[in-house]
Amino acid sequence: MKLGFVSAILPDLSLDEVLKFASQNGFSCVEIMCWPKGKAERRYAGVTHIDVTGLSRDQATKIQDQVKKSGVEISGLGYYPNPLVPDAKEAQVYIDHLKEVIKAAKLLGIGVVNTFIGRDWTKTVDENWPRFKQVWPPIIQFAEEQGVKIAIENCPMFFTRDEWPGGKNLAHSPAVWRRMFAEIPSEHFGLNFDPSHLVWQGIDYLRAIREFAPRIFHAHAKDCRVDRHRLNEVGILATPLEFHTPKLPGLGDVKWGKYISVLGDAGYNGPVCIEVEDRAFEGSLENRKAALIQSGTHLRQFIAP
Repeated sequence: MKLGFVSAILPDLSLDEVLKFASQNGFSCVEIMCWPKGKAERRYAGVTHIDVTGLSRDQATKIQDQVKKSGVEISGLGYYPNPLVPDAKEAQVYIDHLKEVIKAAKLLGIGVVNTFIGRDWTKTVDENWPRFKQVWPPIIQFAEEQGVKIAIENCPMFFTRDEWPGGKNLAHSPAVWRRMFAEIPSEHFGLNFDPSHLVWQGIDYLRAIREFAPRIFHAHAKDCRVDRHRLNEVGILATPLEFHTPKLPGLGDVKWGKYISVLGDAGYNGPVCIEVEDRAFEGSLENRKAALIQSGTHLRQFIAP
């Protein structure tokens, strides 16, 4: 496996600076954020380390040269909007940009684009399904034509009251993944697997790896701590951040040795990218860099350099 990180935590740095930091600190790869340039809608969104809009072959070649010079690979391109948002015009903006990211991945020779399915958070899974069937088969077909795989992160996107009650990403559980892949059986449609989101939902992430191993195209390394005393107070019907906290790998409830072991047993040998969303390390750029270094130190117990 290849140890890397998600570039969203370093919005202050240019692509060249991100790659240089990765190289200097022994990381093998980076997932590069490709949001449209502009104001972020939420934390960790809106980061643009590669502007894919109208990316030319000459620009792509320059980026490839930067990457080659650094000795660090790009594990995938990341863009995480809500393509199933209720407003169809807004959704189309996200779909159009996602296709730009897919085209850029082809141009750059990168095989994976990481994203969300999206969801109308006011509706049930069943009520969202007709829209899923309308929106996603053409996107996956487009990705197939470009020779690019789509990896869906399993974050429910349900943290705060404005995302109540269903969250903004349909692909939150094995039951939904099973249904998605039955609906779209393409080999270009899979998962960007993050164990932390399963922990706070009470789902066995090791069992999920074993079942969905062929569909895991990319993996994240983010931890979370379920605060049992708070859970005893507010219960599972509370908004999730009332009873769990995103943490760096090793500071939460994920058993990283078992996670890496079962991924390996399942035949996965791709990227494992650290995703920092730990507020205790967000005070400054130096703190965020330290978070990546600390996380890398912990995970290198299980992933060889």
